[in-house]
Amino acid sequence: MCGPCLRDKLAGRSGINQIKLDSTAPGLAMLELDYDPRLVTLGELENEMKRIGVCRLADRAEMVLGIDGMVSPKSEQAIEAALSRLPGVVASASFASKSLRIEFDRTQCALPEIVRRLDEIGFHLRSGSAPASVKQVRESFAQQIVRWGREYYKIVMAVIGGLLLVAALLVNWYAPPSLQWLRIALIVPAYLLTGWFTFKDTLKTLWNLQFDIDVLMFAAAIGAASLGHYEEGGLLLFLFALGGAGEEMAMDRARRAIQSLSKLAPEAATVRLPDGRQRLLRVAELKIGDEVVVHPFDRVPADGTILDGTSSIDQSPITGESVPVVKSPGSAVFAGTINGEGLLVVTVTKLASESTLAKIVKMVEEAQTTKSPTQVFTDKVEHYYVPIVLIATAGLIFIPPLIKGGDWGIFFLRAMGFLTAASPCALAIGTPATVLSGIARAARAGVLVKGGRHLENLGRVTAIAFDKTGTLTRGRPELTDVVPLNGKPESELLALAAAVESGSTHPLAKAIVGQARAHHRELPQAMEIEQIPGKGVVGKVHGLTVIVGQVDLISKNDPAHTALREKVAELGRKGRTSVVMIVDGQVAAVFGLSDRLRDNAALTLRHLKRLGITKTIMLTGDSAAVADPIAKEVGIDDHYSDLLPQDKVRILHSAFTTDGPVAMVGDGVNDAPAMATATVGVAMGGAGTDVAIETADVVLMADDLGKLPEAIGLSRFCRTIIKQNLLIALGVICVLAPLAAVGTAQLGIAVLFHEGSTVVVVLNAMRLLVYKPRAFPE
Repeated sequence: MCGPCLRDKLAGRSGINQIKLDSTAPGLAMLELDYDPRLVTLGELENEMKRIGVCRLADRAEMVLGIDGMVSPKSEQAIEAALSRLPGVVASASFASKSLRIEFDRTQCALPEIVRRLDEIGFHLRSGSAPASVKQVRESFAQQIVRWGREYYKIVMAVIGGLLLVAALLVNWYAPPSLQWLRIALIVPAYLLTGWFTFKDTLKTLWNLQFDIDVLMFAAAIGAASLGHYEEGGLLLFLFALGGAGEEMAMDRARRAIQSLSKLAPEAATVRLPDGRQRLLRVAELKIGDEVVVHPFDRVPADGTILDGTSSIDQSPITGESVPVVKSPGSAVFAGTINGEGLLVVTVTKLASESTLAKIVKMVEEAQTTKSPTQVFTDKVEHYYVPIVLIATAGLIFIPPLIKGGDWGIFFLRAMGFLTAASPCALAIGTPATVLSGIARAARAGVLVKGGRHLENLGRVTAIAFDKTGTLTRGRPELTDVVPLNGKPESELLALAAAVESGSTHPLAKAIVGQARAHHRELPQAMEIEQIPGKGVVGKVHGLTVIVGQVDLISKNDPAHTALREKVAELGRKGRTSVVMIVDGQVAAVFGLSDRLRDNAALTLRHLKRLGITKTIMLTGDSAAVADPIAKEVGIDDHYSDLLPQDKVRILHSAFTTDGPVAMVGDGVNDAPAMATATVGVAMGGAGTDVAIETADVVLMADDLGKLPEAIGLSRFCRTIIKQNLLIALGVICVLAPLAAVGTAQLGIAVLFHEGSTVVVVLNAMRLLVYKPRAFPE
């Protein structure tokens, strides 16, 4: 592809800010991209370039890392700013998932340098888990106790500190002056217990030359104490600590929902050796071609093909299917799925790092570190909003006392109350918490969403375009009609045709053979089979010469030609492809074949209409004779036939102009240009094809079109929660900040509502984890 063509292809991609093309070297074009890593990942750009025949330089690397030490949404900016100063490094951090996606040039900056820079600013890589062993299994309960302790110790400390604070307050109210020392003795540990983590976070933030809500809360508490308001300062620290602990617990639930994906595959596999013995190996050590034994009710350790055995497989961890699928020799199985009652021997077809589950985990990890358009917008607003709040706070501290006079302490407390009420914590955490929960819920349902941008955009679509073959239809021809023309029974004619077609690999031949074998235990033996180039196949069955192939095999001078053409035309009006059979020179039958609609295609389109999709479109390269009956049967609004890939792109551009945001649903292979053009590209059958996982923005892993309304419903619910969270956060700020500025809302009230609104938006986001798709009448 020429350089300017490539530049034009990428120019409209969301998240790309600038493109520089250098084609001075003969035969080589270098393209430099300035892109926003919050909106688009290097993997997405690489897949986009692959679709148009271009490769990126191998020196560029990308990985997702777990990060410890992130204490607030401000940590994202600290990490991104620090790493952006390293040569060749771009980073996108997520406080919601406590993870970091880095993209770096190996020739300019090595990974140890990135880790060292993180350590310098107070953040550390999360330690990975060692491979499972028997000892670790025995220790799992103890590890769970430790996890519970890590979850609840902040709340326990806050509650104990709060009880000490109440005791100090009672002493202040009712104890004689001689016992006031007891008040201080209770206040000091109360401050230490409730303010310990705020103090640590404050030091870390100031060390990084930043200023966030932790600094403000700690300064306000110390300021209140310095003015003699010990209990009020303690209440501030108590409420802040309690709110922070509750928020972290709620967020941990969403994080665990994501992390549980990586634990689906077992750590060890039973390998059958060539001599028949069995050996236990780590899954990471499996090689392609190894034969693994999967015992009843065990998880499948690797992607592979069943060599021996039959069993029902629960594929819900990968595809979201609610009903187990029966698998037999030759069937594909996926790592992380659950075997039923049968014993299976599976030949490994993919390494552990390349399995479908591994790709899903990688994509979901990357999705956590991308940001939705709403989050990017709120980040920009916050960039200007925070300095304005700080300036206003300083004005509230100094201007009123200078103009009116009065107690500086009173105005200081009012200013701290205003600063607390105006702090945008709920605004900063509401959207990423919602996106994290939405991605986790979608993954559990077998829908892979590759980032907050795509999750939010899917809920905006008002029009959906569908590829026909493999999307609305099953993607394989099936025999639908047998029309006898010589008076013989259908079953006999079908057996004769299947006998000569049994050795052919043509899809139409396979359909005829498959239907015949469903009705006949054994097919007759065909002899002297020969191919008629471009026409069909001929052979002898029971002494009869049987020819099966195109209608053109019949001469126009043949008396049977007219009657045959009428039957073919009749089948064509039904959208059928015709195959003719000639027995000993006489036309014996016409077979009609078609790519059947998916069982739930029409129902899915009705559900989409009820969800508010205003336009449905079918795009196909098939002829109008084939496309028209399908479109009518499924209930499509508009359909276009005889299309080339560029025609599909043109139609999508037009649909976007007239109908608004549009999604393109296809198989992820030949529909790639159209998917790239659409607002959101949706691929069918991601569990079966690597290409589908790599090319689309959203992947329906189960190859189930019925998952599309669920995905759109989830996305719209996600957008609703984002709007609710914005309303809650802005509402509290708009109401409470002015009241705190004039002294109507005291500092404790400001902290209570501030922390309360932060916890409320996180809990509101958690509703996505229990989202249930809307039920429609059949």
